[in-house]
Amino acid sequence: MEEKEFEKIVREHKNTIYTVCFMFSKDADEVNDLFQETLINLWQGFKGFKGESSIRTWIWRVSLNTCISSERKKSKLQTIPLSMDINLYEDTDEDSRQIQMLYSRINRLKPFDRAIVLLWLDNLSYDEIAAIVGISVKNVSVRLVRIKEELKRMSNN
Repeated sequence: MEEKEFEKIVREHKNTIYTVCFMFSKDADEVNDLFQETLINLWQGFKGFKGESSIRTWIWRVSLNTCISSERKKSKLQTIPLSMDINLYEDTDEDSRQIQMLYSRINRLKPFDRAIVLLWLDNLSYDEIAAIVGISVKNVSVRLVRIKEELKRMSNN
């Protein structure tokens, strides 16, 4: 019964998990690796989930913590980037360019700030964001103002 319940929950919330993973990497293989790692962490924590928060909040928290931990591990490893001469995913319309610019800037934020803005962009309330990241509602409000200002000051590089 437990496996069926877990499968149902993952099906219902897989878009949330992928959204978080995609915010931490644009590489399809890496996103899939993060997704798999998140599923492992969710499964390992599933028995211990006591329902003190909503299942959605718990999934956000586990997904973010998994991706942030992976990012920290990755930053300790030295890598050599592989570059291609073409971008297969490039969109050329103005809306797509604006969205790409926003996400490019968001990706330059520190992981914790990136998580907060990601949750805000996904239309979560300040209460939900506070519960997920473990800070006060007031602190969410203050941090979002600062994050928005930081995003405005960034250049398009």
